[in-house]
Amino acid sequence: MHKGPERTGLAAVSTALLAMSRRLEVRDVLRTIVVSARELLDAEYAALGVPDDHGGFAQFVVDGISPEQWRAIGPLPRQHGILASMLHKDAPERLADVRLDPRFGGWPSAHPEMSDFLGLPVRDGEEILGALFLANKKGPDGFTDEDEELLALLAQHAAIALTNARLYERSRELTIAEERSRLAHELHDAVSQKLFSLRLTAQAAAALVDRDPTRAKDELQQVSALAAEAADELRAAVTELRPAALDEDGLVATLRTHVHVLDRAHTAHVTFTCDGVRALPATQEEALLRVAQEALHNALRHSGADRVEVTLTRTADGGAVLKVLDSGKGFDPQNVRRAGRHLGLVSMRDRASGVGGLLTVHSEPGRGTTIEMEVPGG
Repeated sequence: MHKGPERTGLAAVSTALLAMSRRLEVRDVLRTIVVSARELLDAEYAALGVPDDHGGFAQFVVDGISPEQWRAIGPLPRQHGILASMLHKDAPERLADVRLDPRFGGWPSAHPEMSDFLGLPVRDGEEILGALFLANKKGPDGFTDEDEELLALLAQHAAIALTNARLYERSRELTIAEERSRLAHELHDAVSQKLFSLRLTAQAAAALVDRDPTRAKDELQQVSALAAEAADELRAAVTELRPAALDEDGLVATLRTHVHVLDRAHTAHVTFTCDGVRALPATQEEALLRVAQEALHNALRHSGADRVEVTLTRTADGGAVLKVLDSGKGFDPQNVRRAGRHLGLVSMRDRASGVGGLLTVHSEPGRGTTIEMEVPGG
């Protein structure tokens, strides 16, 4: 009878450690560490702060606090009091009531009440990678010696996972820099050639307007075609560059901001709602954002819709479903080849399948269009 719960605990620890090791993006690793620590130690709140060189935190990830609460709390904390102490020594900090500690300096009015506290630094040799802490143990006796040992084990593996993720991101940054340089050259060559041809064709059209209007009309049609090609090549190159806002704010905040901007810029009413979606792997977030942007572009420029709704919903396995619904003119899905080219459906499907997801399109003439993309959980 004694071995059952023990095995269950070991399985949970093993699952958490494997989850950390499988993440390649720093933000994903931080989130996995915090969620794993809170769940394994049965705490109400957990957080991990990565210090910067200016007395603050470069990143601060929390679990157990809603996005609305987090926004109400305000700016990230500074490195002072108990947090500063955790960043300068190896020993865990275990307190029966953090509010009674002489180093406690209070917190913002929107901050939840916390009492019992357990934290320690995450170290890679002499380098301090962050401060991991939990609060409000869900039990009558507070955090225990066993909790300290478990958190120390998590911190050791967190340091390995975080170091590996940083190395991966540095390697990727070098690759991205090289890729951007290549794209810049290709963009310059391709678009410059198109613009040069565009200019010559426009000059030819101007010269023919008076003496040969028919040929001038043909030349102007060629101008229009060249301009469209240049725009397509420019757009294709730009969409290959990952938006910086994703790294800074994550998918939900980036998509919310994008929708807000479009709502102000267009006559159509554009809305965004999100239900329970947490941070996803970076590749999935980028694919979801790109598909949302493409679907929104189509809805606002081609459908004639007066209403566009964007929803992001968490699935049972921890994945997400994106829906972009418009009230526009719709199209006939049977004529998928023409519609696919016109609406970029092929590229959207490629983005979805590239991250293990699925894209579906529901449309009918006169009844609007819904673009739906689902990505699986980890």
